[in-house]
Amino acid sequence: MKLALVLTLTFAIPSTALSDELRILTSFPSGMTTTFEELWEERFPQTEIRFLNKNTISGVEEVQRGNLRGFDLFWASSPEAFVLLDQTDEFAPPSTCGGEGPASIEAFAISSVGWARRTESELFMPGEWNDLLLPIYRDQIAMARPARSGTTHLLVEQILQMRGWDDGWAYLLELSGNLSTLTARSHGVPSGLLNDRFDIGLMIDFLSMSQGEALQFRYGRPTMIFAAQIGILDGGGNSEAACQFVELLLSRDGQIALTDPRISRIPIDPAIRSEVATNIPEDISTGLQLAWLDYDAQTSANRFWAVNTLFDLMITDVLTERRALWRRYYDLAEQIPLERLSDVKRLITTVPASELDAVQISGRSDTGLRPAVQPLAGSFERDVIGQWRDDIASQLRDADVILTSLEQAARQ
Repeated sequence: MKLALVLTLTFAIPSTALSDELRILTSFPSGMTTTFEELWEERFPQTEIRFLNKNTISGVEEVQRGNLRGFDLFWASSPEAFVLLDQTDEFAPPSTCGGEGPASIEAFAISSVGWARRTESELFMPGEWNDLLLPIYRDQIAMARPARSGTTHLLVEQILQMRGWDDGWAYLLELSGNLSTLTARSHGVPSGLLNDRFDIGLMIDFLSMSQGEALQFRYGRPTMIFAAQIGILDGGGNSEAACQFVELLLSRDGQIALTDPRISRIPIDPAIRSEVATNIPEDISTGLQLAWLDYDAQTSANRFWAVNTLFDLMITDVLTERRALWRRYYDLAEQIPLERLSDVKRLITTVPASELDAVQISGRSDTGLRPAVQPLAGSFERDVIGQWRDDIASQLRDADVILTSLEQAARQ
């Protein structure tokens, strides 16, 4: 079994993959990769398998820079990552594995997003998305930055797609008033829950379920289902082994392995889901039976840069200020009619870009997928971010002025 340090050092040296080696670039944690490494070594001991874990955005960027380290497979939950890579022709031809083999991109599991809490927590478990806005959750909720987590980007996009652009951002901006922290990666959310850093964590289902009985998970409603995928990359050194791994993943053994407690994923094959029904928690099975919506990965890919940039500018970078404004808003809401606070709420729940702007600006960005201005960013990206930052600052200043006036009047 390989050591992580050895793996990192090996991959740090650009080279073409050897024919007796299979290289997989993935966002999945070791609990998942170890299980499939063991399966692979049982079936194909002559071919060494190597995994490199990167967050989704870093993984996409690595491949789009030319796949210089010769990865054979890209394996992740984020549907838009596959759209982004497909748009730049990073995957092998569909017929790579032959007429009877898998396609070069295959779905292998289904997921959705929601929230989790510690099982022993005495805090009321939210029943729906709007419950997360209640005052009892002030400073109790955490999520990862969507710019650092493909699964959190999914969560943000699910809200935008369910509620619409303006209403979706209004919800997220109001939710920021109850946020305790934004973690660097999605895995930091279940870890923070287990370490009692906060009480509610927004995440994808399998991150919670892989913690066994320590965490309790609930889907948001309506449930929006999306498929996790695996893709055979162009420029890899071992397409034959890549095809064999995809076949293994989609086989009965591979699909059943997804229900291993270290993984806790829902197989894509409905027959296998039925066969292992007792291994799928009841609330997951119930959630899958309710009305659900299709996740639009193309829409998400079209505005990927803008959504992540706007989230960081509106929430990540000014979380302390925004939380303070919401506290003052809610304090005043107990003293004066809500109509008098309508201008404040409009200012602190308005996104400074239209949905069309987001698509057009994302299409013009030359800085890749990163939301922040990079050293090599052009004037276009700097100007866009500068304008958005100025607009957001103006909104927060105006909200502060109105709140101060209303607070003074309330004290008189």
